[in-house]
Amino acid sequence: MRRQLLAATALLGAFTLGAGTASAAGAPRWTETGTAYTDTLGGGQGLAARADGSLLYRGLASIPLDLRVKGWNHIGDPDIARGHVFDAYQGSDTATSKMFAVTTPAGKRYEYVHPLNPGEKLNNSFAAVSPDGQWLVSGEWGTQSRLQVFPAPLLNPSTPPTGGELKEAGQITLDQPVRDIQGCDFVTETRLLCASNDASGTLFPEIRPLLQVDLPRKPDGQPVTGAVQSVFALPQRSVCTGTFEAEGVDYDANSGTLRAQVIPPGVCAAATAVHAYQQVTD
Repeated sequence: MRRQLLAATALLGAFTLGAGTASAAGAPRWTETGTAYTDTLGGGQGLAARADGSLLYRGLASIPLDLRVKGWNHIGDPDIARGHVFDAYQGSDTATSKMFAVTTPAGKRYEYVHPLNPGEKLNNSFAAVSPDGQWLVSGEWGTQSRLQVFPAPLLNPSTPPTGGELKEAGQITLDQPVRDIQGCDFVTETRLLCASNDASGTLFPEIRPLLQVDLPRKPDGQPVTGAVQSVFALPQRSVCTGTFEAEGVDYDANSGTLRAQVIPPGVCAAATAVHAYQQVTD
């Protein structure tokens, strides 16, 4: 995810055009059902749906003081599984590790630190827990041909029960490169949807695409190859002009609602757009 949030002190306003259906050839079709807004400082880095349908947001202001003191100065797109909140943290540009914090339904937080492997980037853009609660998928910044897989802290019995070191279990090798993945979430046991901030149009035709990653089997900690395709371009609509930024993504399995965040440019960046979608059945 972006290292620094845009500074913004006033919101001029933003507008949303009519909802529409968008998809890539052969991909499931999603129709946009509405747009909401959230404070960027408190919720512009990611979101996750709770069991009751309410939304948990994460932003720069979400980082607890004690974690900031330890050097964890960036929080990514979260996930919620079995009532546990999974947060992805990264440190400074000289960091040699990344950290996942897990908060239990009772409010107890445990920290799981992953020392960087050779060649691994320090970025920790998101946390996505598999539907069975056993595996945690995350990713790095820049152009990548993989997603990382870890045993899900606390929920996978192979992890320490009160925090500690977290080792990588395996990888999802992607059949084509992706760039600047900001967040991913599982929509089925074998399918993830990921928000990309890639505006180059060189890897996929769409600008800032929502990408679909299909796996041949559900995650099991072993190496696997994922098939990638672009589903649609994330909306870039605002009264302000300039550079947009794709951020977190969430799929609420209870309601079937997909949500994706986009930060508008300029002073409009004070409020992050949260676009909602439902899958279309032909």
